[in-house]
Amino acid sequence: MESTAHNFVQNARDAIDNPTLQDALSRFDKGLSVKRKLAVERLPEFDELRHAARDIKDHVLENLDYYLERFEQKVTESGGQVHWCADAEEARRAVLKICRDAGARTVTKAKSMIGEEIAINDFLERQGIRPVETDLGEYIIQLRKEPPSHIIAPAVHLSKEQVADAFREHHKQFPEARSLEEPKVMLEEARSVLRGEFLGADVGITGANMLIAETGSIALVTNEGNADLTQTLPRVQIVIASLEKVVPTLEDASTILRVLARSATGQELSVYTTFTTGPRRPGDLDGPEEFHVLLLDNGRTKMLGSEFHEMLRCIRCGACINHCPVYGAIGGHAYGWVYSGPVGAVLIPNLIGDEEAGHLPNASTLCGRCEEVCPMGIPLPRMLRQLRERQYEHGLMPRSVRSGLKGWAFLARRPGLYQLVTRIGVTVIGALARNRGRFTRLPFAGGWTKSRDLPAPQGRTFQQLWSARGGQRQ
Repeated sequence: MESTAHNFVQNARDAIDNPTLQDALSRFDKGLSVKRKLAVERLPEFDELRHAARDIKDHVLENLDYYLERFEQKVTESGGQVHWCADAEEARRAVLKICRDAGARTVTKAKSMIGEEIAINDFLERQGIRPVETDLGEYIIQLRKEPPSHIIAPAVHLSKEQVADAFREHHKQFPEARSLEEPKVMLEEARSVLRGEFLGADVGITGANMLIAETGSIALVTNEGNADLTQTLPRVQIVIASLEKVVPTLEDASTILRVLARSATGQELSVYTTFTTGPRRPGDLDGPEEFHVLLLDNGRTKMLGSEFHEMLRCIRCGACINHCPVYGAIGGHAYGWVYSGPVGAVLIPNLIGDEEAGHLPNASTLCGRCEEVCPMGIPLPRMLRQLRERQYEHGLMPRSVRSGLKGWAFLARRPGLYQLVTRIGVTVIGALARNRGRFTRLPFAGGWTKSRDLPAPQGRTFQQLWSARGGQRQ
């Protein structure tokens, strides 16, 4: 996927001015976050599970080399093959070789953010191999030639009418005059189209929610069952996963599964949770003849031991995105690359560079909701601040922002002067507001007043109130 993260500011403005997107986002905001809350309330030990899951991932990251080598050993023992890929190009070439060795013309593909990260679909198409997305949301956006806008709900930005238009454009085998008013009808149509693709595919590509070092198994979590068909019907299965997806044991995997679905969709467990170990064995009724696992680095090892080390605990549940007010205002495409929301604002600069994605860490109110709901307790607000500091140190922030920060720092180091300036500022701005109590326009505040009024300051400053209370919290 080609990045447009450098154009984030304009992307965000376009998203805010898009009425169809805003309508879709208004419905999305009332869905998954509410379901997560209810699911957590039904499980009194949820916080204990979060801590246990966090500790499992911390242990893995401290011993990542051991568990990855153990996983490779077990995959090999079961008859599979492991391919180590340093970057996206190596991963694409490995996939292409496997497909060509299998004589593949059509590849079915389950939803995989790593697949999006290495842009495998576009690459295979250029090589004359047709990839077919089998997750309904991914299938819809593939028809529209769009990237996903959410980790677990890739087509959440679309209206029912837009989906119907895509089906009419691409499903020419059905009567033009058919009704596509009901979601169930569109679902049945997509299912009938994809059934033939499942049966005719030469290779199936999946991601992996977890890699189990103890057994060499992969864990796949879906609600549609498409991943199971993708991995069992073709002769060859390719699994693409990043290094940090490994966990020590099946018991550890079950602990993480208990927080994954609840955090992602508010379910106790996803409809399909499948563990797969190696290729088909004698006596098996189905399964691939070849089983390949691609382990992708693509910048992860640079994060190990750094201030962003804890980001590698992420299990891609999407909870931080579902609760993010910025994502709720602009959606996923504005972020310009594979990931979005708080997870994207931290991951994207680390994976493709501050120069390309420098705006993203600033797209946060630092409200802390992301860390509060993260099942792995990832300190996303702290990391966002650290990325801002890194940009400042490298001179990547706009001159106006750097000048403003320098001015604030100058005053903050001189408390007496700070208090004097703030008192004068509050008095002057308050007088300008007169009896209106708010500003529709104000110099240096255009980013705020463009879409909403700015309340005028009233009463005493925070420091005056603090002093009046004797410096004590109440």
